[in-house]
Amino acid sequence: MRYIVIGAGAVGGTIGARLFQGGHEVLLITRGAHYEALRRDGLRLITPEGSETLDIPSADGPVPTRDDDVLILATKSQDTIAALAPWPADLPVVCAQNGVANERMVLRRFERVYGMCVWLPAQIPQPGVIAAHGHPYSGMLHVGRYPQAVDDDGLAAKIAGDLSKHGLVGRAVPDVMRWKYAKLLSNLGNAAEALLGHVPALTEVVERARAEARAVLAHAGIAYATPQEEAEVRGHKVDARPIEGVSRGGGSSWQSLARASGSIEADYLNGEIVLLGREHGLATPVNETLRREANRFAREKQPPGSMPPETLTALIDARSAAGSR
Repeated sequence: MRYIVIGAGAVGGTIGARLFQGGHEVLLITRGAHYEALRRDGLRLITPEGSETLDIPSADGPVPTRDDDVLILATKSQDTIAALAPWPADLPVVCAQNGVANERMVLRRFERVYGMCVWLPAQIPQPGVIAAHGHPYSGMLHVGRYPQAVDDDGLAAKIAGDLSKHGLVGRAVPDVMRWKYAKLLSNLGNAAEALLGHVPALTEVVERARAEARAVLAHAGIAYATPQEEAEVRGHKVDARPIEGVSRGGGSSWQSLARASGSIEADYLNGEIVLLGREHGLATPVNETLRREANRFAREKQPPGSMPPETLTALIDARSAAGSR
């Protein structure tokens, strides 16, 4: 198989690089300065163990496809539809993305859709360079067919096996969305981190968002892997380690604000809880405030970590009070 990684940023680029190191044919799809650097110099992958420059084929748009191609979609959720629009619908798509909405969006056009729960701490310190902080493996990736677990051709197991050949842990699972809902809970802190930075008040805000979400998921009857299950499976296989010469910033939403990209993924993270709350008649003031403020910061291109904690807390409390009246 050839793996075409659409959105070869920090996560997609690491997955593509590790597949390439494992002996697989890979094509990286990206744009702008990152693409120019890849085309000119190759991809430099930096890990806690060292660095290697890989001459992986890359392109800045769609290419002629083959019957044995697998699309790995690693864009932000807000870019899913546009990113897949040029690609033929008869290819399998693996959604290596945060949130739980992408698989259903993709299924409208593509018949063979696979979810991937991504545990992979990485960033792009400069175009053409990816710093993957996970140790001893760069990431752990759960893969499963969506929406049913039935995978007649065994593709999920094949993908998991290919991922596991070099630097990653791939796991084929029958309940991939249960793992992705658990990851969603952890990602609810992304917007708060992007807004506040790493301040003492961050922990309380994040826990309020997650407690609100757990109540909504319970009411909706949506199952998710427990923290105990996650800890048991993950162990110390993907511990984030420092890399000499690379300062580690925040998570994906923090990075979106730092790049002043103009968009952020909050609608598909905190916004997923807001949507479920509205569908089930439950108030979600914490996640709604985080969603709105993260979008405002992205739209206004405000820097990450620049909102005073007392401002965010006051906005949440005011929305909570308004909802209780």
